[in-house]
Amino acid sequence: MLDIINVTKRFYSLVAIDNVSLKVAQGDVLGVLGPNGAGKTTLFRLIAGFLYPDSGTIRPTYGKWPSLGYKPERLLFPNHLKVSQYLEMMAEVSNLSPGNIKKSAFQSLERVNLAYAAEKKIKDCSKGMRQRLGLAQAMIGDPQLLLLDEPSNGLDPEGQADICRQIKELQADGKTIVLASHQLLEVTRVCTHLIILNKGSIHYENSMQAALAERPHTKIVVDKDTSSLRQLLLSLHPQIDISGREIILNLDAVKIRPNVLRILLTAGYDIIKIEQSRITLDEIYAEAVQ
Repeated sequence: MLDIINVTKRFYSLVAIDNVSLKVAQGDVLGVLGPNGAGKTTLFRLIAGFLYPDSGTIRPTYGKWPSLGYKPERLLFPNHLKVSQYLEMMAEVSNLSPGNIKKSAFQSLERVNLAYAAEKKIKDCSKGMRQRLGLAQAMIGDPQLLLLDEPSNGLDPEGQADICRQIKELQADGKTIVLASHQLLEVTRVCTHLIILNKGSIHYENSMQAALAERPHTKIVVDKDTSSLRQLLLSLHPQIDISGREIILNLDAVKIRPNVLRILLTAGYDIIKIEQSRITLDEIYAEAVQ
């Protein structure tokens, strides 16, 4: 879909994006994480063409630019207009043919389950309705690529779940989505790939599946202190941590769990609990932005 190659963007002495290279593949939902000021919104504006890089290139992978829809983080609407009037106005400035303006506006409202509010004035819309209106605006003209900056910002858990469902449906329809969010649960639910920006640079990049499969570990809790077995257990594998009644098998040491359990049972220990865990997105994020 898009190739971002060695892109840098400065605002006077501030380097907002610093030599970033990234591929946005067709059909992906790419999650862009990072603290405030990391460069997420600048990256979105570069992709959308509102800003131009000082160096580097943003280009379509296959020679033709995809049609694009953009929902900014801060939504500013003309409150005196009705929902349908606003979307029809946006369809008109999007160069749709006159015969398709009303149809496109209504279809966008249907896609985000907001058709029932078509005649409602924007000033009377709730926060959740405004977020969905922003998503409907980005979908005018049925674009191939959607840039969604904080799509569930300020919503309650029910509203966040609704936005996640909308994004999954858009991906199922073949859309490519780049999503910036501070909501780690939202990113985990909907994204196929992940980057973490900090100070304008990419500090982490992976598929979501691979990211959440990193660093498996098993915690075994027994009924009494294990210090007498310390040397024996450490001789099995170097990636074992032993502390009091807890034994933690890290990374490849997870594979020898049956041997460890056999040793413990033979030595007269009772197994109180076994927990199998992997690294969380919270932990990945914390490490990347340190």
